Amino acid sequence: MSFVEVDEVSRVFHKRSLFSKSQGVQALKNVSLSIQQGETYALVGESGSGKSTLARIVVGVDNASSGQVSIAGHQISTSMPKENRRDIQMVFQSPYASLNPRWRVHDLVAEPLRAFGITQGRKATVQRVTELLEQVGLQADDARKFPHQFSGGQRQRISIARALSSNPKFIVCDEPTSALDVSVQAQVLNLLKDLQSELGLTYLFITHDLAVVKTMAHQIGVLKQGVLIEEQSADDLFASPQHQYTKDLLAAAPVLSVA
Repeated sequence: MSFVEVDEVSRVFHKRSLFSKSQGVQALKNVSLSIQQGETYALVGESGSGKSTLARIVVGVDNASSGQVSIAGHQISTSMPKENRRDIQMVFQSPYASLNPRWRVHDLVAEPLRAFGITQGRKATVQRVTELLEQVGLQADDARKFPHQFSGGQRQRISIARALSSNPKFIVCDEPTSALDVSVQAQVLNLLKDLQSELGLTYLFITHDLAVVKTMAHQIGVLKQGVLIEEQSADDLFASPQHQYTKDLLAAAPVLSVA
């Protein structure tokens, strides 16, 4: 059994109007995929394809209209137990919007530690925050600063440190490099690869850009209008894409060098 199982997941959003019956908009239709432990599954598609909707369902922020998601044998939903939530974290698209500008870095990274009772006492919390910051390439003194004092790439490193603080097994990366310069994108991708190797993390990597996952994805699924139209290993997909939509995405992808 795979570590992450998405089984026939559909999501319909209903538009309500005072003058007409409720109309359903299907964001996802019978999407099934699986992710092996310690691997990266890249879900690729244009804006509006349903990628972020699936991400929200996978982390338990939203429920599917039908189908189910399970991680390490535990079914995922908005009502799942708190102890299961610590195994799942998310790195968001914008490092500017995802961090509270009024909080110091220490408090941003320490919040999950406190929420899940991972550390006891201030000394242990400070020590763990320092370890997490250094793990993502920042310094201990950075804990005293506010988000506006950092570059976009540094802010995303803070977001990654925050995601790591609950000792998760699975991280959903929702367009984590799309707001960054190309040179900084490569640095963040290399960091995610190194952390995966070091910690045995499993990733679902959401992106519209095939170039950013070329060297880090083990498996790639292509989503179009809520339907998974193609799924192959990364090597096979880049060598021989089967669907014209995938070919178009490959043709539009810029070259990104990731060591």
